[in-house]
Amino acid sequence: MARKTAKKQAEAPKVDIGAEIFASLRELEKLKGIPVDYMVERLKQALTNAYRKDREDRRDVPADNVVVDLSEQGLSMHIVKTAVEEVEDTALEIPIDAARNYNPDVQVGDPVNIPVDIQKFGRIAAQTAKQVVIQGIREAERGVVYESYSNKAQELMTGTVLRIDPVSGDMFVRIGQGNEASDAVLRASEQIPGETHREGDLIRVYVLEVHKMGRGPLVHVSRTHPNLVRRLFELETPEIADGQVEIRNIAREAGSRSKMAVRATMEGIDPVGACVGPHGGRVGAVVRELGGEKIDIVVWSEDPCEYVRAALSPADVVSVSLIPGQKACRVIVPDDQLSLAIGKEGQNARLAARLTGYKIDIKPASQAEPAEDNAE
Repeated sequence: MARKTAKKQAEAPKVDIGAEIFASLRELEKLKGIPVDYMVERLKQALTNAYRKDREDRRDVPADNVVVDLSEQGLSMHIVKTAVEEVEDTALEIPIDAARNYNPDVQVGDPVNIPVDIQKFGRIAAQTAKQVVIQGIREAERGVVYESYSNKAQELMTGTVLRIDPVSGDMFVRIGQGNEASDAVLRASEQIPGETHREGDLIRVYVLEVHKMGRGPLVHVSRTHPNLVRRLFELETPEIADGQVEIRNIAREAGSRSKMAVRATMEGIDPVGACVGPHGGRVGAVVRELGGEKIDIVVWSEDPCEYVRAALSPADVVSVSLIPGQKACRVIVPDDQLSLAIGKEGQNARLAARLTGYKIDIKPASQAEPAEDNAE
């Protein structure tokens, strides 16, 4: 009896570009941090789409019916068709007799792998591969930059002014360096009133939020946020950086005045003195960065009355009493301290109220005495 020789399924011809592609992808992974497997899948998907669009019959073959084999041994492709008695769809079906030319053991209804001569659309494949690599690099870089900046939200960064929109006043700032550089938007509403900048100026900004966009991350930054003051003091004051002094709260009217409440976390530390620095150097550096904005630094206290008293600095306070049933207090100041306690256009009292969270009713001593007598 003659021995039957099993015939193997016909294999698609391979194009010997696998080793070259993988060498490039490994180099890309080293330089950009883009995984080889990610780029291989992108390439396979792109070649599949290229074949589907380049068919002579212009049929949109399902992606599952096109199989790309890309390895270091080479590149090959085949299309999967179903063996049938009578063909109704030439794009997806093949006569059983023709199917047995590729696989002698195939039966009606079985899938058959039809090798694709990739050389016929080699130019298209090469262009597609190039475009996919470029696009993949851009997408991966945007992803890396987005992840980098999403972790930097609520942080202080230094940027260079690129352009100022003459209509809206919005400022575009380049932050970061090298591959991680990105453009940030400093809205006119987030700029310090009265502050002017020119293209090329270096400025410090507070990162508000990062949005993932098609062309890369969209970073929104601010110069008016109270946390800009916080981050600047953290940068200038070692005692804050190492946790010996804690910033409890900040109330700010950007470009004019800020109040900051601090406390010491250990004995023997003067929290206000630490923030002011030798000869006022630390607070002076922050003030210069903010364009001359005045900064009052006060000691935070668990006692609301003491906290309010400190918050109204630099005014002297005679007494502070809480109003029962309300988060409010009545403050008595010497007559000659009334205007200082209230401040220009009510700013000092307003900032003190925002800093402490208490509504503050300020009265001069001359008006308070009769009221107290009547109450008694």
